[in-house]
Amino acid sequence: MVSLESIVDRQIRQWELKKESIYKNGEPGPRPKAIITVSRQQGSRGSFFAKRLAERLGFEIFHRELIDFICRDAGCRRRLIESLDEKLIPQLQLWVEGILKGKIVDVSDYMQWLAKSIYTIASHGGAVIVGRGANFILKLNTGLHIRVVAPVSDRISNMIEFKGLTVKEAEKTIEESDKARREFIRKNFDYDINDPVHYDLVLNTAYIDIDSALDLAQKGLQSKMHIIEMKNH
Repeated sequence: MVSLESIVDRQIRQWELKKESIYKNGEPGPRPKAIITVSRQQGSRGSFFAKRLAERLGFEIFHRELIDFICRDAGCRRRLIESLDEKLIPQLQLWVEGILKGKIVDVSDYMQWLAKSIYTIASHGGAVIVGRGANFILKLNTGLHIRVVAPVSDRISNMIEFKGLTVKEAEKTIEESDKARREFIRKNFDYDINDPVHYDLVLNTAYIDIDSALDLAQKGLQSKMHIIEMKNH
């Protein structure tokens, strides 16, 4: 099994090579690809959806464990920031300070590095970020923000089918996960994770199959990027 360190090292190295190429040629690089965030309920198949979406778009995927590793590893943190264009590094600090004052309630070292990591990933673009309140860190007019949900009964069935859990185990896992994720967002951002106003799309996988959800997400991304581009001109 590939380690988190190896995955992060490969991705950062790609960014470093891209940066070296831009400076060597003396020309600005192509416009960064879009960024997508996926918030999901346990058992909704949101993680599977995010993986499939990244594969379809040719994007990298950053799940919770990967982002947590970046935030807690000093070497990764340093290389992550150094992978940015020099013009963006001063903006990073100003942006994080604004986020910490305006949105984030918890200003711990972890939350500061979480904000910096999300900013850096978004600056490079071409990524699907799963969880960690990424949609609350980024502005709603940045990328596409998706929430994947399903009724509890369907989520229990999915946990039984895809995770091999018993009914009681699935119920407990879902209850604990819902509470933990709800509290993480409330404590750190002072928002309600279930408020649909914080998302561009809310997909209910009990009534929309994964392939159809992928089609909707892709069309939603194209539409939103077009609108963002028009507003920026």
